[in-house]
Amino acid sequence: MGRLSRLIAGCAGIAVAVFGVVSTRTLDDGGPPEGYSSTPAVALIPAGIALLVQAAPISGGGAGRLRAGAAVLLALSATGLATAALVDQPAASVATLLSGLALAFLDLRLPRQDGSMPFRVADPLLLGVAVIALVALVSRLFATPGRGPDSVMSLSQAGALLLLTAGAFLARPRPLRALDRALDEAQADPEQRPLVEELRDREDFAQTLLQSMNEAVMVLDANYRVIDVNRRWRELTGYADDDVSRDPPPLPPPGSGGDWTIPRADGTAVPVLASMAAIPDAAGTTRGYVATCVDIAERKHAEDALTEHAAELERGNAQLASALAFKNDLTSMLTHDVAQPISSIASLAELLCADWADLPDDIRLELATKIDKNTRRLVKMMNDLQLLFRLDTGSVTARRVPAPLLEVVRTVSATMAGEDVEVAIDEDLAALIDRGHLTVVVENLLKNALTHGAPPIVVQAEPQGTAVLLVVQDSGPGIPEDVLPGLFGRFSRGAGLGLFIVRHLVEANGGTVRYEHATPQGARLLVTLERAPA
Repeated sequence: MGRLSRLIAGCAGIAVAVFGVVSTRTLDDGGPPEGYSSTPAVALIPAGIALLVQAAPISGGGAGRLRAGAAVLLALSATGLATAALVDQPAASVATLLSGLALAFLDLRLPRQDGSMPFRVADPLLLGVAVIALVALVSRLFATPGRGPDSVMSLSQAGALLLLTAGAFLARPRPLRALDRALDEAQADPEQRPLVEELRDREDFAQTLLQSMNEAVMVLDANYRVIDVNRRWRELTGYADDDVSRDPPPLPPPGSGGDWTIPRADGTAVPVLASMAAIPDAAGTTRGYVATCVDIAERKHAEDALTEHAAELERGNAQLASALAFKNDLTSMLTHDVAQPISSIASLAELLCADWADLPDDIRLELATKIDKNTRRLVKMMNDLQLLFRLDTGSVTARRVPAPLLEVVRTVSATMAGEDVEVAIDEDLAALIDRGHLTVVVENLLKNALTHGAPPIVVQAEPQGTAVLLVVQDSGPGIPEDVLPGLFGRFSRGAGLGLFIVRHLVEANGGTVRYEHATPQGARLLVTLERAPA
């Protein structure tokens, strides 16, 4: 029985049962009946429910046996109720009794003596119901008003019986396939019996082969209607055995295949390796299709895990490449920037030791001063490297306090080259920043201006709402365009570690640093910090 046939039969059963309930409470003339047992219409209630149960899409297992038993009991109840009303309304009672028997034995088949197709018991019973209802319907339709066979049955009752008959015909189980019918007919011929047995064995072998395959297989006809599926398909999709007649899921075009997804009964989707092949006949015309699906969920999980692992390796390689670049830059800096002051210290110290007695005091003082200057340069370089390592590990913390900008800038500029630095900062202007960090920031900005720029160097600061802007400007040629993208990098060409340290310390205190070209020439480094409350 198809899905549409089940739906129509079920609706017919509901309509008949409702009619039975209404008819037990109202006669044709509008008056109440004498009792529920005096009219066969009361038997239509269990008969309609029996039809509804027969149309239910349950066919196998314990649920299927329970459905069949319930339908039989309801149909026999309708038969009993119709028998009780035979005296008052014989025609309607007989028709209702026959319909109840037909519903009770809807799937009962009796073998024929000639070995042909088995005889279905319900068919003549339903035919008798239809004949009685049609006779009553025609006689009522063409009777003269006020005269006629009113005692046969009412128009509505005849219509309900016809509806019940039609629903019962639709609710009959699906007939045997053409092959099964042919085999049953051939089975009766002793000469063809060995051939029939061989054909049945081949069919059983093909069905066993289909069900034992590890791949999920769906067989469709030329119109893409599902003919059969194997056990693995039902396991993969989660559909029950009696749901084979449903519409097929989206499948690849015939002759193609690849990665696909098949919907499951629970609403999820399972990844599969799908293929779709046409089944041609001897003339090459497509008779049907076979779809084969292999569950690749585990493979997809493995691919996702492999992709994630490859991404982790990619990130690890990037970190290693960054570490290698850091090592190369550090080695280059140490080779150049550290070797130069050490070489100078060694040469000056050797000269002092070798010619100490012959050197005048002023030359001795000059050489000692140069040694001291190079030593301080080395110490500064080591402190910058130590700060660099702390910045890389994230161990630098800022203790922000109100720091007077004018005081810090004057102190730093006095130790470097006070005569070449102009300071224009209001005495009351202060920023929220770690004072030690501010000192390092100003030192590196001034060192960068003195080393790569030209005097005069101007340091100025001004309030901007809740922020304060600190600017260090020189009068040199400015910073080349090709250097700007990596200006605040770890080992910026021509800037060493200074601007990298400036950026990280400013950001650790909640500020920003940027570069601008000065007018008409020069470089401007601008640091924005949070302004300290007055």
